Amino acid sequence: MAEHQIRSVAVLGGGVIGMSWTSLFLAKGLSVRLHDVDPASLERTKAYLANAWTALTELGLAPGASQDRITFHADPAEAVKGADLVQENVPERIEIKHKLFQAIEPALGADTLVCTSTSGLLMSEMQKGFKDPRNLVLAHPFNPPHLVPLVELYGNARTDPKAVDRAEAFYRSIGKVTVRLNKEVPGHIANRLQAAVIREAVWLAAEGVASVKDIDLALTAGPGVRWTAIGPHMVTNLAAGPAGVEVFWQRYLPSFETWWASLGEPKVTPEVIQRLAKGVEEMVAGRSFDELAAMRDAAVVHVLKGPK
Repeated sequence: MAEHQIRSVAVLGGGVIGMSWTSLFLAKGLSVRLHDVDPASLERTKAYLANAWTALTELGLAPGASQDRITFHADPAEAVKGADLVQENVPERIEIKHKLFQAIEPALGADTLVCTSTSGLLMSEMQKGFKDPRNLVLAHPFNPPHLVPLVELYGNARTDPKAVDRAEAFYRSIGKVTVRLNKEVPGHIANRLQAAVIREAVWLAAEGVASVKDIDLALTAGPGVRWTAIGPHMVTNLAAGPAGVEVFWQRYLPSFETWWASLGEPKVTPEVIQRLAKGVEEMVAGRSFDELAAMRDAAVVHVLKGPK
């Protein structure tokens, strides 16, 4: 199946990730067949979609894009019938995914891709839910996927290599940036990088090194500015000037070894959680979740559009 033949996507799971994927797929002119255990998810998705559409419109909708090309299906097997691609987003519990895979497998087309949004489960474990897992592909987005471009892709020895290629072609055709894992590891790539930063951020707050607000500000006004343009390896390459990354590590390895040795291993006790919650509450300053999400989305759109 060539990527241009993907016209209908089954979205399994109508939570935050599922609603965001749905918004993107519709904005790209695709039809969405939504499944969730809660029938009210369709109305929640439509409400989410109405808010997301503003940002998506600013980024450019596909010709023929419509918020109305969505249907709800209580039965997951019914949802995947006729779908060219399945985007699975059910909760991160292996038994739930296995049950879902077993339910949909008889209804899948021979070439239908099943792309899982799992943020941390291993492919080798998820494949046990299929009799034939050759078309199951890890396709992990970063939240919210209707705005953040990244999709992490992975397939192992039991995956049809062409399935990963087809998935990559599809995601790139709708504007995503794809990376591939060469081997499976819990949390994939981006979540492991994020987890490392969050662990240290929690430790700094727990130890009283700085306020929750200033820890966040140190990242967003410092490394985060560079990280919108270049990643950590290019940062080290440029930090030593024309001499490059080899000289960087020759110069700065002792400093990094000192920092690495002192990185924290926080104990997230109820008291620490309360300290974090109080700090976040001060940053929220009475704004609602929707207001904060809109602020985030506007900032992400600004970054994606770049300088005029």
